[in-house]
Amino acid sequence: MSEVFSARSADRAAEPDLARAREGDGDAFTRLVEPLRRELHAHCYRMLGSTHDADDALQDALLRAWRGLARFEGRSSLRSWLYTVATRTCLDTVESRGRRALPVDLGPSSERTVVGNAPLVDVAWLGPYPDAGLGDGGPDGRYAQREAVELAFVAALQHLPGNQRAALLLFEVLGFSAAEIAAMMNTSTTSVNSALARARRIVAEKVPSRTQQQTLRRIGDARTRQVVADFSAAMERGDADALVALLTEDVTWSMPPLPHWYHGIEAVTDFAVRVPLTSCPPWRHVATSANGQPAVAAYLWNEEAGAFLAWSIDVLTLRDELISEITAFVGPEHFPAFDLPPSLP
Repeated sequence: MSEVFSARSADRAAEPDLARAREGDGDAFTRLVEPLRRELHAHCYRMLGSTHDADDALQDALLRAWRGLARFEGRSSLRSWLYTVATRTCLDTVESRGRRALPVDLGPSSERTVVGNAPLVDVAWLGPYPDAGLGDGGPDGRYAQREAVELAFVAALQHLPGNQRAALLLFEVLGFSAAEIAAMMNTSTTSVNSALARARRIVAEKVPSRTQQQTLRRIGDARTRQVVADFSAAMERGDADALVALLTEDVTWSMPPLPHWYHGIEAVTDFAVRVPLTSCPPWRHVATSANGQPAVAAYLWNEEAGAFLAWSIDVLTLRDELISEITAFVGPEHFPAFDLPPSLP
């Protein structure tokens, strides 16, 4: 309820800019949407599983909103109306592009290292999300904003049809009512409640009961930073024993867009020793944060360039102060969104 009053107060404060925007003042429209841009972008990422797709969807949604501003009658808050436009834009994208995947979605893990592991370019891969500036708390929803960009949650969303995905996010993350969602999606409250029930069942099957935010709060910032530093140091030294000491027995390591992935300490150790720790040139790492989780930006030495070049964003999932998942999103195209340089000297 407090969120409703807050939105209405914000709308009253924005009335002069709203009037100017309706008269064609682009600067006034920018002032209206700027406070909501970050959360709208996060919503688009949750819907689409890709920062790049979220960029495009948000740009398209704001263009639609600008062109359709005359149709905004003020019966809902401006925030609700913008979420309606953004959600419908994302649903159009979902319908045309389908869902995004991680290697674990494509087949069983590999027991031994696969040599010549070529990227799969015909798969729409889930991507990492730069969460700097993302708020910790949602309005009234069940999931906090950072919990709602965690890899497990976003990956689970990709298994839902677009309408179920939208209903779950609007209700559980953003705190809209079923009636409000029905109006946003041009459907009935009964259909929304049915979509929510089906979506909750699927997400409950795929998302761990303990979120990363809960785990990180229990571990504490200092210990989390130490785990990240120890992981980086082990990789840079090529120290297999130090790396293994940081991993759970059931650890997984995947590297989209490479299709093969590894599960269990033996398979992961075999891969680590054969490839990143011994076969690759030296590494350098920069600590960062992605999907509400600790992460490192990995740079690989390139002799020809005489520098360490951007290689992957490695997102770490922790359990009991150990690393239970390493998801290395390979590709320099991920680095600009994190405001990271393409190379290190």
